Amino acid sequence: MLILLAAIFLLHLACIAVLLAATIHNAWWMTNAISTDIWDRWLWMDGKWNNSEIPAHYPQAYLQAVQATSVLACIFCILGLFVFVAQLYTLPKGKRFLFTGAFQLLAWLCIMIAASIYTDIFHRDEKDGWYGASFILAWISVCLTFISCVTYFVLRKKTA
Repeated sequence: MLILLAAIFLLHLACIAVLLAATIHNAWWMTNAISTDIWDRWLWMDGKWNNSEIPAHYPQAYLQAVQATSVLACIFCILGLFVFVAQLYTLPKGKRFLFTGAFQLLAWLCIMIAASIYTDIFHRDEKDGWYGASFILAWISVCLTFISCVTYFVLRKKTA
């Protein structure tokens, strides 16, 4: 049981790391001279990256929704880790980790909303670019948080 709990704890840490990387890193949309994330745009000029604002033609309401749900996913996932540790010591034997699973479910829902909105709204008609590493990490974190959520709902403290 101890090995199982350690593996679940490491999965949760991986979820947090991937969510934070997807939210913070500046590679949601890339071209040869532009790197865009949900916060800024970076332009390659004169041999260095220069920070600039997100273009005004981006739908600001959708962009703010992506930003908010990405940050909320990180917060819920981190809170879920604290709740998991607390429940590990306070739950009686035979109980399930429902509160931790609920936080992971909220994190999964938030990052899925963020990645889905970004996929549907932004860069639909742009042909000369590609989705970057942060965008891919966001979708990987959707899978990881869902697996973690299901694991917590199924996991039960057993008597060794």
